[in-house]
Amino acid sequence: MRTHTDNGRGLHVAIIMDGNGRWAEARGWPREAGHRAGADAVRRTVEAAPKLGVRTLTLYAFSSDNWKRPAREVSALMRLFRIYLGRETARCVENGVRLSVIGRRDRLPALLVPMIEQGERATAGGANLHLRLAVDYSSREAILHAAGRLRGGRAATREEFARLLNEAAPAPDVDLLIRSGGEQRLSDFLLWECAYAELHFTPRMWPDFAAGDLEAALADYHHRQRRFGAVPAVKAG
Repeated sequence: MRTHTDNGRGLHVAIIMDGNGRWAEARGWPREAGHRAGADAVRRTVEAAPKLGVRTLTLYAFSSDNWKRPAREVSALMRLFRIYLGRETARCVENGVRLSVIGRRDRLPALLVPMIEQGERATAGGANLHLRLAVDYSSREAILHAAGRLRGGRAATREEFARLLNEAAPAPDVDLLIRSGGEQRLSDFLLWECAYAELHFTPRMWPDFAAGDLEAALADYHHRQRRFGAVPAVKAG
């Protein structure tokens, strides 16, 4: 059994929400139907997270590489983001959820950006959960951008660089990374922040992901031993 110390900040859980398209195709439905079902799984997860000790939740909603997908699917995803923001912002305010969106915004549809900004302003006071949605996000690109902001080629401490990397939506390092859908890779998601994250892979497709799946992943996490490169403490006696 591991000892968990989070300095009172709660856990940071990151999730790669994989399997929407495959879930729909297995039912003979268009991939867009899987993404709509996946939005319901997001709501279930956001509602369950604070009750399980999670205070920061980062969800991989749309990677920079996802622009390579068929135009119809990309358009459907962007439309779904707008619907989600319009429908869920008030719910976030009511439940004390602070919403932040990380990633590039210059390539997003013009109608989506002001909705993101409005949602972030409206939920800024949320203290129960910090929900970060990664949209048009690439960890490698974020690292390069942060490195480019260092002046005069000076060396930065890890703490300084982490602040540059997460300046728009500060968050602690990831404690637990979950990937649904059966794949076992990071896919350019929070590479710096996941340096010592525990990894949990589940074959469950994202639309089927429920509060019980999050609880099971956290139970698994709590039975692991995090050493951060050190030697485990020897128990007395």
